[in-house]
Amino acid sequence: MAHLQDRLAVLPSAALRGLARGVEKESLRVTASGALAMTPHPRELGAALTHPHITTDFSEAQIELITGVHPDAETCVRELAEIHQYVYRHLADEMLWSSSMPCRLPPDDDIPIGQYGASNVGKLKTVYRMGLARRYGRRMQTISGVHYNFSLPESAMTALQREALDERSAVTFQTDAYFGLIRNFRRHSWLPLYLFGASPAVCRSFVDGRPHRLLPLSADTLYLPHATSLRMGPLGYQSDAQRSLAVSYNSLGSYAGSLHHALTEPYPQYDAIGVIDATDGYRQLATTLLQIENEFYGTIRPKRRIRRGERPLHALTERGVEYVEVRSLDVDPFAAVGIDTVTMRFLDVLLLHCLLSDSPPDTPDEIAIIAQNQYRVAERGREPGLRLHRNGSDVALADWGRELIDECRPIADAVDQARGGRVYRDALSVADRVMQQADAAPSARVLQEMHALYDDSYIEFAIAKSREHRDELFTRPLPVDVDTRFRALAEESLARQRSIEESDRLPFEEYRQQYLARDLTSGMRLGP
Repeated sequence: MAHLQDRLAVLPSAALRGLARGVEKESLRVTASGALAMTPHPRELGAALTHPHITTDFSEAQIELITGVHPDAETCVRELAEIHQYVYRHLADEMLWSSSMPCRLPPDDDIPIGQYGASNVGKLKTVYRMGLARRYGRRMQTISGVHYNFSLPESAMTALQREALDERSAVTFQTDAYFGLIRNFRRHSWLPLYLFGASPAVCRSFVDGRPHRLLPLSADTLYLPHATSLRMGPLGYQSDAQRSLAVSYNSLGSYAGSLHHALTEPYPQYDAIGVIDATDGYRQLATTLLQIENEFYGTIRPKRRIRRGERPLHALTERGVEYVEVRSLDVDPFAAVGIDTVTMRFLDVLLLHCLLSDSPPDTPDEIAIIAQNQYRVAERGREPGLRLHRNGSDVALADWGRELIDECRPIADAVDQARGGRVYRDALSVADRVMQQADAAPSARVLQEMHALYDDSYIEFAIAKSREHRDELFTRPLPVDVDTRFRALAEESLARQRSIEESDRLPFEEYRQQYLARDLTSGMRLGP
């Protein structure tokens, strides 16, 4: 705690005002009855391949909405709302699903995979998704979430480096600082699941033919009574094959080394699938454990903007970490755009705590414990007296959570002083109340509302919330200049897709091989 206070003290007010964030929010398009939409991505929204704010994720029916980078939570939510407003004006009779766990799903093979046009890069994206479908099943890929991107200004990193008397290059110091943040966030990643998890129940169609430990709640709904985020538990977006990776975040070299092996060495189970089938065409991009970097699951990722045609891992090893991406947030069914400013502000403070606190190296044993804690909280987080593993012993979840929130208070005070007001302290107060009253957690509120209003039906609850959010966002005035800008972006994206398709010269197979053969690590030393 002393080191945290010392490091916090050296951050100039301008640095605390300069925290930056952005959001990527996934949602399924659904019909009025809560069934997955089988229509193509609406042309009026532009080309999913090239639009900077409106694209698709795994499924053609899974829209992903992306904000720019913002200096505060309010403007970030405002832009996300404007993107939603524009989308809703072009969805006809469809809605965006209000929850992370999917709607009523058709048979697995009928879930439509994202289509990105006739270009090589578009085909690459679709074939990658074909590989995901064969490896994990299409149902799992329809789970949606909110990704929170976070970074500090250069002045913050400069102040921390000066305080540490560190003589490394600025890029190396920043990269190592972000990896320290990531290690600590992974240790505490159970806390956002408890505070913001909102997926304690699922539609029965999601688990058709799959083993599970869920309990029946109603004719169409299964659940676990103390679950917080089934999305982040063993039933959710997970992979038995990837659990063998045990990726270390002790340095960029160790992280890149772990992924490099998974991206370059054939994996027997996927080797058996093959790449091309004479009947089906392409089955996956590669036979390695990971087809590409984005296939690696995790609660948080180091990130760097990539150049055209560049591999993400190469960008990291060439130019260092630019920001982090928190990937453990459920879509909030009580927020019209899936996330609110209170959640963002709490994450800002928690991520600062993770950056400023001492961050010892991780170990294989600790990595296994982190996974155990994550699954325990995902499935049993609100269970009275639940205990988690920490530093070789067990500790009550409630005690550990309150301890972390208390340690975050000086950070919230400092950010509020730098920005004026007390909104960051208020965000901690909300978290503290949820920590002390499990019934106030979003996951508990979902079950309470399902029971009180919808006969314990997850589907009926989510339909009602989807309709409520659609009506709210559709009736909000959309400024003319915003509508005009998004119309122009849609047309520009379609034109850009056509240009890419017209400029292609290579056969797809040659393009695929060249893409996979590109330099992954810029020649850096891999490993510890």
